[in-house]
Amino acid sequence: MELTLKQKTAFGIGAVGKDMVYALSASYVMYYYQDVLGLSASFVGVVLMAARFFDAFNDPFMGVLVAKTRTRWGRFRPWIFSGTLLNALVLYALFAAPVLDEAALMVYFSVMYILWGVTYTMMDIPYWSMIPAVTRTPKDRENLSMVGRTCAGVGSALIAMFTMLLVGALGGDSERAGFRWVALIVAAIFAVTELVCCISMKETTPSEMKTATVKEMFSALFRNDQAMVVVGSIVLINSALYLTSNFIIYFFKYDLGGAGWKATYTLFSTVGGAAQILGMMVLYPLLRKKFSSTQVFHLSLLLALCGYGTLLVFCLTGLSHSLALLCIPGVVVFACNGMLTVLTTLFLSNSVDYGELKTGRREESVIFSMQTFMVKAASGVAVFLTGIGLDLIGLVGNTEETGPVAVQSAGTLLGLRLMMTVLPMLVLAGALVLFRRKFVLTDARAAEISAQLHGEETHHD
Repeated sequence: MELTLKQKTAFGIGAVGKDMVYALSASYVMYYYQDVLGLSASFVGVVLMAARFFDAFNDPFMGVLVAKTRTRWGRFRPWIFSGTLLNALVLYALFAAPVLDEAALMVYFSVMYILWGVTYTMMDIPYWSMIPAVTRTPKDRENLSMVGRTCAGVGSALIAMFTMLLVGALGGDSERAGFRWVALIVAAIFAVTELVCCISMKETTPSEMKTATVKEMFSALFRNDQAMVVVGSIVLINSALYLTSNFIIYFFKYDLGGAGWKATYTLFSTVGGAAQILGMMVLYPLLRKKFSSTQVFHLSLLLALCGYGTLLVFCLTGLSHSLALLCIPGVVVFACNGMLTVLTTLFLSNSVDYGELKTGRREESVIFSMQTFMVKAASGVAVFLTGIGLDLIGLVGNTEETGPVAVQSAGTLLGLRLMMTVLPMLVLAGALVLFRRKFVLTDARAAEISAQLHGEETHHD
């Protein structure tokens, strides 16, 4: 039986809520603890990076634990539901830090962020691993993966569009209070969306799910060179995105500045978030009618690089203080990122078929679990670089609840402009080089592999 529209919608709704939570943490933890609460940017970056290394061990073990689970509600839904409730509570605690001295706040942040990562993994790994258990055909699996990744992009875009607007509206002059309210709202939305997902998604595959060891999980990825290329590209593309999202708020607050900087930042983020959704929903389908998936991927990367290059020119010539001009490269970068999100999911699905033909084993859950870790690793790397960069350029945080925004030196502002443009450009250029040199799964090759696998299955039947 094919998946119903109701099931696909429920799965997509789950992805929206799930990535709203992730985007809030990935994009605003640095700003909240460094600029609002006053911790060292380098310290915050080191903690986030360390948490990602912890996830390197935590994610695969979670996959094994899920595979061993047996309940009347299935393997996956109990973990999704319990993990969601715990993560929602920890998310609120993460953005509702009590008033503490610096040493105690460091301990509080470290504990809460690691707990946030553990509880998020509790629901994230089973969410994506559930796909093979609720679908019957490779086409269904691909379609559901695309729905999930696209809706996840929507969730991320919503956070970019509305977070600072709500912080200002709900917190007034107090960003600390504003973030607490936003975290509460996002946590509630998260709980509701995952409940909808759990109610509607029922496992249809009764067969036993083979449990792999952690060593087997990593070796499965390493045996699949095309999956490695795609996962590497995902890390680089997401690193560029998170570098942008972490630096841009400082640019609007301290460089563009002004009493209405939150409104200006919100408007820019709204335009960017809308462009990202437009890229996924409209531009990608239109371009795919005329170009192959690899051609659209190359075009998206090149256009994103042009967008960053244009932004760099604006920053160096003084044109960056015009919001209208800033929105031009912003739309290009975010729209391209939307298309890249859809394409990397498609390529990852194709790499599963490639791996099955090459090794005789289909490693869907392993490879998609590795994607989850790599996206988290990318955000960790980006925030680590952001923290080090902010301290290197000497940015002075604005931890006072009221009063004027802190004035930065000309050197600090120049460093900020360079880091928010040049660093993402270098990362995306690396993704383009990697993909052009190593990726071979063109549309024709992917179709050929799929036909071979289908023929073998028919023959064995």
